Amino acid sequence: MKKKVILGGAGTLLLIILIWFFSGSTAVEGGEVFIEAKKGTFKVEITTTGELEAEKSVKILGPNGLRAAQLWQVKIDHIVDEGTVVKKGDYIARLDQSELSDKMGSRYNELQQSLSKFTQTKLDTALELRAARDELINLRYAVEEKEIILSQSKFEPPATIKQAEINLEKAKREYSQAKENYKLKTQKAVAQMQEAAAELADDQAGYDFLEQMKKSFTITAPESGMLVYHREWNGTKMGIGSTIRAWDPVVATLPDLSTMISKTYVNEVDIRAINVGQQVVIGLDAFPEKKLSGKVTNVANIGEQKPNSDSKVFQVSILINESDTTLRPAMTTSNTIIAETIPNVVYVPLECLHSQGDSITYVVKKDGLGFAKTEVKVGEINANEAVIREGVQEGDKLYLSVPQGIDDAPIAFIKEENSLADN
Repeated sequence: MKKKVILGGAGTLLLIILIWFFSGSTAVEGGEVFIEAKKGTFKVEITTTGELEAEKSVKILGPNGLRAAQLWQVKIDHIVDEGTVVKKGDYIARLDQSELSDKMGSRYNELQQSLSKFTQTKLDTALELRAARDELINLRYAVEEKEIILSQSKFEPPATIKQAEINLEKAKREYSQAKENYKLKTQKAVAQMQEAAAELADDQAGYDFLEQMKKSFTITAPESGMLVYHREWNGTKMGIGSTIRAWDPVVATLPDLSTMISKTYVNEVDIRAINVGQQVVIGLDAFPEKKLSGKVTNVANIGEQKPNSDSKVFQVSILINESDTTLRPAMTTSNTIIAETIPNVVYVPLECLHSQGDSITYVVKKDGLGFAKTEVKVGEINANEAVIREGVQEGDKLYLSVPQGIDDAPIAFIKEENSLADN
């Protein structure tokens, strides 16, 4: 037990020493820790976590024409490892061809049916027109025969001659009608052949299209670069077994690593303080000793809800000024956005601020051997400190922790101090 007490006291003493070492305005008196209010330039900073990505990148797309083939989604059968450096034309991925093969089989059957129909139509029309031509020849012979009979009947009775004339007229009419019918049958045969040929050409083109698409199910690199897996709408990386869709056929990307951005998200409370052009200090989790600089280049106008969160966030893009060969996509970043710089103001640590009720904020000042609760008007705030507009002056010693007996002590309100000053 005694050993634990000694260790606890040593830990407290170490904490006090560290606070004093890192802040010249901090003091320890009688076991209490005080901070002196500072005056100077105050930075309103917003700290977020982000992820590196290339500002520009080449998208590696799946087959063109998935919609035309009515293939709404296709799975990735195989893909090379992320981070692989590839050259233009190198193998990237292979897509599952099972559904495509089924469609090709159906299309091939349709093609064979169309070919059979085309051949049958060609034979039927040829036979029909041949029969029509034979009929025309026979009818022409019949006309010639009736003409001979008529010429030979000039010495016959008038009734016989009249009958021969009527027979000749009927033969000529039948021959004339047969010629008109032959024209119609020819037009009909042409239309039937055109229809069969068009259906055959359509099925042939459809099959050829699918056969050509099959080749594009093996995906190659459009340019040289380092392969980075594409992220889906929910942020998960695509890989083997993932699905590409007809309306978003991106498989992976080849980023341009010479210009990088940090993509981060800012909550709806802080987003109004973020503007394009603001300077940013960027840290890398992978290289804690390295610090980069950047500036805000884009602030989303519409918020979104992140998975497993009730709050809305807004996407912010930060362009990194430096070009560094160690930077890689998907590296985690810490981004300190300098939203505002305010000169010549008094500011104190947030730990010094306390509240009473819903609208009164106060600090605890060192007052001789005791303390005084004083109302303050708080201005801008960053992650660690707050600007004090009224109630605290430079050099005032403030309690970092709440002293005993503070609850019953009265508060010196700002209005009361102003009225005393006026008197």
